[in-house]
Amino acid sequence: MLDPPVVELRDVQRSFSAGDVTVDALVDANLVVSRGDYVAVVGPSGSGKSTMLNLVGLLDRPSGGLYLFEGIDTNELNEGQRAWLRSRGIGFVFQSFHLLSHRSVLENVLLSTIYNGMPRAERIPAAEEALNRVGLGHRIEFSPTSLSGGERQRVAIARAIVTRPALLLCDEPTGNLDSATGESVLSLFDDLRAGGLTLIVVTHDDAVSHHADRVVRMRDGRVETAA
Repeated sequence: MLDPPVVELRDVQRSFSAGDVTVDALVDANLVVSRGDYVAVVGPSGSGKSTMLNLVGLLDRPSGGLYLFEGIDTNELNEGQRAWLRSRGIGFVFQSFHLLSHRSVLENVLLSTIYNGMPRAERIPAAEEALNRVGLGHRIEFSPTSLSGGERQRVAIARAIVTRPALLLCDEPTGNLDSATGESVLSLFDDLRAGGLTLIVVTHDDAVSHHADRVVRMRDGRVETAA
């Protein structure tokens, strides 16, 4: 039996009320992301990219339509079940690194294993493996403040993949990096994808989207192309 898609959106809608006005941030969105896919979501500001990312990441609920994550109907889950699924199935990488400056590199990565509920005996080996995977095994005792921007983003990526999620969601992951450093992070994403990880990257940067296998273009809350 074939595995279900990691992400499947069926006519998904998301509306917000602003006083007497209803804003349709996402309109009848359809998207299928299979295991091992590398998808870039692009579009101008206000096109619905971040709304889609929040829905796919189980940080928000759709106003209508259906969202299946690995075949699970997420509409049927309560908040506790959604948090459990999110902590085990989805890793997040943001434009800002969100690292704790008073914690070491290793401790920052370990935080994900604690929230995930990973058995205590597995936490440090898993964190060291993740840091080695992003090329920072020699920096585990360093403070994030002593690292370059590219190294800090790699720590954030290690924190996102340490729990071995099915999906890595990235929101403008190179936005705070210079072009050369950004390219090194994109090369790391290429390696992770080659290792079987599924990626969705939200970006406005063509250099980022060119690394993806597919580009999903959005405008005015609609998925215009999903080539």
